[in-house]
Amino acid sequence: MQSTLKITTIAVVLTMISTTTRAQISLGNGTGDDYLNTVTTAVPFLRIAPDARSGGMADVGLAISPDANSIFWNPAKTVFIDDEHPYGMSLTYTPWLSNLVNDIYLAYLNGYWKVDELSAVSASLRYFSLGTITFTDASGNVLQDFRPNEFAFDVAYSRKLADNLSAGLDLKYLYSNLATDQVVNGVQIKPARGVAADISMFYHTKFDTGDKDSELGVGLNISNIGNKITYTSSIEKDFIPTNLGLGAAYTVNFDSYNALTFAVDMNKLLVPTPDSTDADNDGILDFKEESTVSGMLGSFSDAPNGASEEFHEIMWSTGLEYWYAERFAVRTGYFYEHATKGGRQYFTVGLGLRYSVFGLDFSYLVPTSNNQNPLDNTLRFTLIFNLENLKGGGSSEDSGSDS
Repeated sequence: MQSTLKITTIAVVLTMISTTTRAQISLGNGTGDDYLNTVTTAVPFLRIAPDARSGGMADVGLAISPDANSIFWNPAKTVFIDDEHPYGMSLTYTPWLSNLVNDIYLAYLNGYWKVDELSAVSASLRYFSLGTITFTDASGNVLQDFRPNEFAFDVAYSRKLADNLSAGLDLKYLYSNLATDQVVNGVQIKPARGVAADISMFYHTKFDTGDKDSELGVGLNISNIGNKITYTSSIEKDFIPTNLGLGAAYTVNFDSYNALTFAVDMNKLLVPTPDSTDADNDGILDFKEESTVSGMLGSFSDAPNGASEEFHEIMWSTGLEYWYAERFAVRTGYFYEHATKGGRQYFTVGLGLRYSVFGLDFSYLVPTSNNQNPLDNTLRFTLIFNLENLKGGGSSEDSGSDS
C-alpha cells in the first residue's frame, strides 16, 4: 500500500510542477462524447465535501437548512441558523481513498457565532494528510520519509439583506506541501501558498401548502476565487478550483414529527478547459497563461468541442433527507459527473442523530459498478456540538437540521 501511495502522490506532484508538459487532446467528431478532457486544478482538496450530512446526500449543501458546516457550502446560510442555537461547532473525520491506502485522511473543524438577528461569523480549518512517502535515489537507497499535507483556514461573515435573503463573504488562506526540498527534473520543490474568497447568497422562505408547511431554499456560491499557485519558481502557475455552485432545496413538514427534504446542486469549475494550443511557442500552453478573472469568464465558452462539452463539465448532486421528531435522520443521494470529465458516479447513504448537547452524522459512499473506484466505500463521521446547550441555556427541543 505504501508503494501505491508513493507512486500516486509523486504522479500528482509531477503533474503540478511540470513546466514543459503539453496536454495532447484528441478531438473527435465534434460531439464531445468520444475523448477524455478532464478539467484539473491544483489543491483539489478544496472541493472535497468535508461533512457527513451533505456526504450522505451525494454532496448537496448549497441550499439545505443551515448548520455548523454552512461555511463550506454556502457561508450566507449561517445567519439563518435558529436563534435558539446562536453558536456551535463541528468536527469531521474522513478516511480518503481507503480502497487504495490506509493513511490518507481529511480532518475538518469549524464553528459559528450568530452575532445578532442580522449577522453571523464563522471559521473553519481543513487539514488533508496524504500519508507517508519514502523517497529514494536512483539506486534505490532510502533518502527520507515525507508526509505531504495541505490545509486551508477560512473566516466568513454573513448578513441578512432582507427577511428572506442573505449574503456571505468567506476569506481563506491555503497551504500545500507535497514534496518540499525534493528535486524533480532538476527543479526544487517548495510549498505552494495562496489566498482566496467565496461570495455567496441564500434565499429562504416558508409557506403553507394545504395541511402541510413547506420551506424553499435557493443558494448560490462562487467559491475559491484566488491567485494561481506554483510549487517551483517557474512562471507557469496552476489554477485553484474556482467553482460556481447553484442549488435548491424543498422541504415538506408533513406534521410535527415527519419532514422530508429534496435537494439538487449543480457545480461547474470556473477554470479553463485544457487545450493543446501554444500560439506563442513559449513552452506554456495558452490556457495556463490566462489570468484568474479571464479564466473564470472564459470557462463558459472555451471547451474545444463547443457547447456540448461545456454542458458535460456540470456536476450534478441530488439528495433526500428524512427527519423524524427532529432527532433521527435518514439520507441518500446520487452524484453524477460526465465520463469525459472524470466519470465520478455514485450513490450515498447516511444517518443522523441529534440530542440536546451534540449530534452525530454518518455517511457511506456506495459503489455503482463492478470496476474498482478509489472513492468506493468512503466513510465520513461528523460530531456537532451545541455550545449554547453545553452552558445550559439552549432549548431541549433542538432542530435536527439547525444544529
